Amino acid sequence: MKNAVIFTLLLFFLVGCKSTSSGIVTSKSEAEKKGIYTAPKNTKAVAKNTKNTTEKKATETAKTSQKSRITESDDDDYIPDDDNTSYFVKQLISSAMQYQGVRYRSGGTTSAGMDCSGLVSTVFKEYDISLPRRSVDMSKVGQKLKLKEVKKGDLVFFKTSSRGVINHVGLVTEVRDDEILFIHSSVQRGVIISSTKEAYYQRTFAQANRILSDEHF
Repeated sequence: MKNAVIFTLLLFFLVGCKSTSSGIVTSKSEAEKKGIYTAPKNTKAVAKNTKNTTEKKATETAKTSQKSRITESDDDDYIPDDDNTSYFVKQLISSAMQYQGVRYRSGGTTSAGMDCSGLVSTVFKEYDISLPRRSVDMSKVGQKLKLKEVKKGDLVFFKTSSRGVINHVGLVTEVRDDEILFIHSSVQRGVIISSTKEAYYQRTFAQANRILSDEHF
């Protein structure tokens, strides 16, 4: 009886050792074969690829942000019309129109609020054209025009204060015979489109300037 118990214990020990040793993995190659280990990927290569992707996106963003370089041949949605206005000027006006409805804010230059010169300087800056911040200083830039010479993309200036100096500016969006429509930021109504036919702007009109060069037209 004693021998039988000893034999049973010995048999149990041998079997247990065999199963335990068979479960031990002694190398990475063996672990990979069993599917319980995967070699890490080349982290340097991944980092390099990520960097290249980031640089590529940054380049693409910089390229598309240069709106002044876009032409009608680059725009799949461009639909030619009978208007002789250049594609560049149409883009300029379109950008200004995006701010319609923005409230007036003295010194403002964003969609949170902007004043008249803030609107004009912001829109032109989007196309890499720098203008003075104040309307009176803008009026000293470019070529003065007669009303009959005014085109879309030109600027119109007004003297709306009792001081008798230029203090308001708008961007011409349309010319109809002797009527000029312009987008601007008014104190009362924010960014809107007005007409030189309106009594107030007929009375306060000061001058019109061409800021853009001939190549833009």
